[in-house]
Amino acid sequence: MDSMVELYLERANNEILAAESLKKLSEELEIKENFNLPKTITFYSSVISHSYYAIFYAAKSILLTKNIKTYPPEIHKKTYNKFDEVFVKTGILDVKLLKIYKKLVIRADVLLDIFKDEKWKRGNFTYTTIPQANKEPAEDSLKNAKIFVSNISKIIRM
Repeated sequence: MDSMVELYLERANNEILAAESLKKLSEELEIKENFNLPKTITFYSSVISHSYYAIFYAAKSILLTKNIKTYPPEIHKKTYNKFDEVFVKTGILDVKLLKIYKKLVIRADVLLDIFKDEKWKRGNFTYTTIPQANKEPAEDSLKNAKIFVSNISKIIRM
């Protein structure tokens, strides 16, 4: 496997670990005390952001398997659009997912929707909502990131 593909997958998994750690830090008083943090502080906005970046880096990783690189400006939009164009609209992703699951448990358009929704949440909850109000979206984002990255990793390693 190409080293850059592996590097982006590793980065995606690191983002998930960061999101999980920040979620735990937001919820466990003992950990907050260890870091001398106020009891009311949360990092749910950061959980959402790190979850999104896990998805973003996984998408960049699978694009590299087709020698497709995305660059600024608008790197997030370009990555999303290329992921859609190369893997979703062509049906390639569904065929690969079918090989993994024998019966299609998850479809490419579901992964694309996860990518789109998390991209929106990253902007909305990171910049416009107070962190304490983001617990539920943060939990959802982390779950989505795990689904997306897990499936992309399986496909790349086929």
